[in-house]
Amino acid sequence: MKRDDHLNMLDDLVRNAKRAGADAADAIAITGQSLSVDWRGGALEQIERSEGFDIGLRVIIGEKQAGASTSDQSPQSLAALVERVMAMANAVPVDPTAGLADASQLAADWPDLDLEDGEEPAEATISARAAQAEAAMLAVDGVSANSDGAGAGWGRAEVAVVASNGFSAQYARTSSSVTAVALAGDGLEMETRHYGHSAVHASDLDDVEEIGREAADRAVRSLGARKVESQQVPIIFDRRVSASLIGHLAAAANGQSIARGTSFLLESLGERVFRQGVSIIDDPRRNRGLASKPFDGEGLACERIDLVDDGVLQCWLLNLASARQLGLESNGRATRSIGSAPGIGTTNLYMQPGSDTPEALVSGIKQGLLVTGLIGPGVNLVTGTYSRGCTGFWIENGEIAYPVSEITIAGTLPEMFASAIPADDLEFRGGTNAPSMLIEGMTVAGA
Repeated sequence: MKRDDHLNMLDDLVRNAKRAGADAADAIAITGQSLSVDWRGGALEQIERSEGFDIGLRVIIGEKQAGASTSDQSPQSLAALVERVMAMANAVPVDPTAGLADASQLAADWPDLDLEDGEEPAEATISARAAQAEAAMLAVDGVSANSDGAGAGWGRAEVAVVASNGFSAQYARTSSSVTAVALAGDGLEMETRHYGHSAVHASDLDDVEEIGREAADRAVRSLGARKVESQQVPIIFDRRVSASLIGHLAAAANGQSIARGTSFLLESLGERVFRQGVSIIDDPRRNRGLASKPFDGEGLACERIDLVDDGVLQCWLLNLASARQLGLESNGRATRSIGSAPGIGTTNLYMQPGSDTPEALVSGIKQGLLVTGLIGPGVNLVTGTYSRGCTGFWIENGEIAYPVSEITIAGTLPEMFASAIPADDLEFRGGTNAPSMLIEGMTVAGA
């Protein structure tokens, strides 16, 4: 099916919903293709190819709304979808926040974000990436031949949206990835670590052999891990895990949580939550960004926002419904999935880097912890309490001393944010990114 055919199909679906009695309606279609290869023990272990096409319809009748989806494109199935969603909307409770965007709010134009990487690569190309990554991983001394191997993949997703307020648009994004999982040691002294990279364009991927070596090095460096005594010390979150902290910030600044009163940030808008100089940005228009998009799930323009500027919390993350609840304007952070009402999410969220290298942060610590892995849940976004298992390295007299495991770190997110010092090593490797980050004092629970 051609790309314009998707829009035509959705337009017909919306028109049919209106004819059936809907006051407003929108429809979304998501098309996906993917290819993945697993390579282990020097041989192809598995290859998978998948394709999918799903259509979702949402209707609004007065102050009631409902949505449903189908993967069947036949006229009979689409007619049944309209009938089913209309019946659902008539049966659900009233929702005074339901409604589409006004025409004046809709995105009218957007830049080319370079989100597509040409044609699907050949299976041989994907297999070669996985094979090279595994070979480089197994060549590192100390890595077991029983490691979990390497994988490589490619995918393409296309999103089309049509609404009765006049919005009609679509975009597509590709992605390529390579991952390696290394096992080091033997007997009871074994450690597993992974490393990988994803990019919109395959040309932006890390060197695949370096991906394999890095996974191996991480596993080997983690051998001989110890426990430590319980104490309160400075903690550095390595950049591979520090992004989770600003992810917690974004979750607490979600307009739905604010409207429900279930966020520890409820009274923090316009207040200092980080140190002076710290800024956290969400930029959906980042060129080749893994989470870039030209418009949000409700057809509104996606613009950069400063969630935190100079340490001060500037805004909530809002879609239309949460903005209406709070008496504000949406800032284009609506997400959309098949068959459900719009949610809220970030795009390319990142903390701007600081001026010190990670090594400089380590050198200033007499005793402390470098966290390189986090384990399990343990974050309460209502109270802000934080407690998670972790792995990493103990710091003594400004140097990395030995690996540690089977420990827990605890604190509160407000205190952690207030003392956070970012390093200068920011890299864009996902939808949420942050540099390494020093937290001046947390509790370590160990032996």
